This record gives sequence, C-alpha cells and structure tokens, in this order.
Amino acid sequence: MALLIKNGLVVTMNPQREVLSADIYIEQDRITAIEPDSGLAAETVIDAAGKLVIPGLVQTHVHLCQALFRGMADDMELLDWLMKRIWPLEGSHDEDSLYYSALLGCAELLRGGTTGIVDMGTVNHTEAIFQAVEKAGIRYLGGKCLMDCGQEVPKNLVDDSRRAIDESMALYQRWNGRRDNRIRYCFCPRFALSCSDRLLKEVARIAAAENIPVHTHASENRDEVRLVEEQRGLPNVLYLERLGLTGPNLILAHCIHLWDIEQDLLAQSGTHIAHCPGSNLKLASGIAPIPDLLNRGARVSLGADGAPCNNLMSMFSEMRLAALIHKPIHGPLSMPAETVFAMATISGAEAMGLADQIGSLEVGKKADMAVVSLSPWHHYPPQGAGVYSHLVYQAMATDVDATIVDGQLLMQNGQFLTIPEAEVRQNTAKSLDRVRQRCGL
Repeated sequence: MALLIKNGLVVTMNPQREVLSADIYIEQDRITAIEPDSGLAAETVIDAAGKLVIPGLVQTHVHLCQALFRGMADDMELLDWLMKRIWPLEGSHDEDSLYYSALLGCAELLRGGTTGIVDMGTVNHTEAIFQAVEKAGIRYLGGKCLMDCGQEVPKNLVDDSRRAIDESMALYQRWNGRRDNRIRYCFCPRFALSCSDRLLKEVARIAAAENIPVHTHASENRDEVRLVEEQRGLPNVLYLERLGLTGPNLILAHCIHLWDIEQDLLAQSGTHIAHCPGSNLKLASGIAPIPDLLNRGARVSLGADGAPCNNLMSMFSEMRLAALIHKPIHGPLSMPAETVFAMATISGAEAMGLADQIGSLEVGKKADMAVVSLSPWHHYPPQGAGVYSHLVYQAMATDVDATIVDGQLLMQNGQFLTIPEAEVRQNTAKSLDRVRQRCGL
C-alpha cells in the first residue's frame, strides 16, 4: 500500500538540514521519493499545503505505566513523590490498569506527533505494556523496571535480583524485534538507590554481551545524589562508570547535578542524556547543564518523563522549555531552535540506536513522520518565522494533523486509527478507581 503526502514544506533534518517544498511518497514502511510536484499517485493521499512535514518526534524518557496517575502527585520533590505517591500507585497496578495506562500514554504521544519512545515500565505485569504498544503502533524501546532494594519501596515492587533478570530476559526473547523491529527491549534499572550492586553488575554484563540497551535515571535530585554518594561511595555517573554501564548503549535520564568530571565522562563515553525540562521544573529538581554538556560534545535528546511529574507528555512543550530555560544563564544564543529540534528528532533516533532508520526524512529511511498545521493563530503571520522557530517556540501538540509510523497512518485530524478511544477513556477511569482503592490514595 502506498501513501502520498503532497504539497508540504518538508523539514528533512538530513545532514544538509534541507527544507524543501516537496511531496513524500511512501511504499510499505519506507520513504521511496521526496520530490517537488512529483505527480505520483497513491491509495491514500494527504494534502499538506500550508503545513510542515517533519520527522517523527522521539522522546527518550517516558513512563507509560504512570499515564494513569496524571495530577495525582503535584507539588512534591522527587523522593517524597516516589515514596508517598508513585511507588504505592505503581505497586497497585493490575494487568488491565497497566494496559490502559500504556494505551492512554500512547494516545497522547501520537496525538502530539511523537512516533518513537524510550520507556521505563514498572516491576509487575510488563507484558501488558508491550501488548499496548503493539496495538497502538508507536515505535518502542523499553522494558521491565528493575528494583531489588531501597528505602520505603513497597514490598510488591522489591524483586529478587535473579528473578528480575530472568523475567527481563524472557520478555527480551518474546518481544525484542517484534513488528519488524518496531518494538525492542532494553534493561530498565530504576536508579542506584533501588538497585543493588549485584543487580547493576549483572545488567552491565548481559547488556554488553548481548548488545542490549540500558535505560535508567541519575543525578536528578540533590538528596538522591547525596544518598548515592553515601551508600555507593561515588557520585552517580562515576558509580555507573565503575560498574561498566556508561557508553553508547546507556540512556541516562536527567543528569542535573553533575561534577565536571562526570560531564566529561558522559561526553567522552558517548552516553545518551535524556533532558526532561518540564519534569525537572515541576519536581523542583533543578536545571540540567545542557549547554555545557553540548559544548563538551555530549549526546543529548529530550523526553517528557511521566504524566504525574509533568502533566503533559508533549514534545512541543519540552522543546519550548529546553530552548528557553537555559537562556537566562547561558545567553540568548545558547539553545537555538534548530539545535533543540535536532534533539527532538535525529538525536533521539541516535539514542534509540536507529539513526540510520528514523530521525530524518530521507529516501530509504523508515516512514516515521508528522504533519503540522500552520493555520492556528499562534503561527500567524506564517512568513514571520523560520520553520524551527514555528516548531520550537510556537507549535502545540494539537497542531499535529497526522502521525505516521512505519508507513502506517495512526492518527489523522485528531482521530486514532489503532487506539479505541472510547474504550480507553472508559477503562482508564475504571482502572484508576481500582488502583486507588488498592493503595488507599
């Protein structure tokens, strides 16, 4: 089946950063032509006149398991947020509540042009997340959350380290590479305070031997940083480096409170950093030194984190924040819109290990993309700004007219083609009632 997107302004994000008035022709899951006035025909045609066609946005740190808990943990710092709200809620999930939480998250992400995510599940019922992302059609890298110790962690979230690894490997065998590699598995140890040395060393060993990505948190909150240094004898990044975890296969969320030596290590090792400005502001965690990290050559991408620590899972909100919050400290030129848009697209693809497949619109690449309308008033006058300014400073998730993954049209004009909207709305409400009754919140 062929799909044609015609008359759009194509923001390619190719190495030359070309912006072209062109048609995009898609056959099966691949882009086969990008040509002006192509004259090509297809079974499905999207007229993108007056619109931008962009690479699908890639969020490198989200929690689909928490989408159900939006607005239930406001105005708290990280450790209280985890201990008093998020861990009790996560520990009260059942298979159905987790499934509908994941579908709810996918719906919000796809509605806003996000086509690829790096997700961290929870400890139990992880299969339900994979079933949800398979149905939704989003591109996915994620896995079971690993936790085998920690202060005030609910008993039902503390796993035996061997059992946790065995379950992870069973999920890896069942799901990694499914749907023509659209779904892939990664190890997800939560953070140093809830993972033993033994668990993290085994993750590092298997990840290196099997080339499995690792996704975790580090240096998000001052109290967390202090406790890691007290318990493990090193700051977060140096501790992870000692265990053999740093490198191109590691995606590390937050990285706010870093020593200079840690910044250098992250840059030199090629570790991927997921910048989550909205979450970092809401939890009062701080502002990550992103301009400094970029100047060192670090690999930085973006993510919204989870709904309870952000309330929005919009990449457009994260791009705007990432571009703005650093300017008072580092100057008006510190985070140009084009740099930020690259973090949301090709840099995210690099973090997923898929830069040769997604992250830019080029012939031969996978057809992951979004169509963004310039008709809302906040884009007028349309000629008043460059395309990156439109996308980073002005665009909203609701401006997305169509979202395509693997050549499949998943959302158009606010309507989902794979997610049963009424079913999700009904069952998320029922699921939240069950979860709240179980945990007493």
